[in-house]
Amino acid sequence: MDLLSVFIWFSGVSFIYFGFNCFYSRLIITEFERYNLPGFRKLTGYLQLSGAFGLLVGLYFNTILLFLASTGLFLLMLGGFIVRLKIKDSFIQSLPSFGFAMLNLFIAIKTFSTYF
Repeated sequence: MDLLSVFIWFSGVSFIYFGFNCFYSRLIITEFERYNLPGFRKLTGYLQLSGAFGLLVGLYFNTILLFLASTGLFLLMLGGFIVRLKIKDSFIQSLPSFGFAMLNLFIAIKTFSTYF
C-alpha cells in the first residue's frame, strides 16, 4: 500500500467516525451550538459521510469520485477552520480542521496530478 492510499484510508475512516458523531455525540451537538450553527450539524455529518465513502470507493473504482470527494472534504474542513478562527478559538483548537483540510488538499492534488 502506497502513502497516498494510507492517507486516503486514514481520512476516510476518520470522516466516517466524525460523520456519525455529528448525529449522536453530545459534545458535537454542543460544539455546533457554540459555533452558532446548530442547523448545519446534520448537513455536516452527511457531507462528512459522503466524502468518506467517496474517498474509499473512489480509491478502488473511480478516480474522479476520489478527486471530487477529497476536494469536497478540503472545502468542508477549510470552512470549519474559518469558523474556528471567526469564533476566536486558539490555533490548537483549530488545528484538526486545518490538518484535515491540508490532508485532503494533498489527496486531491496528488490524485489530479497522477490520474488526469
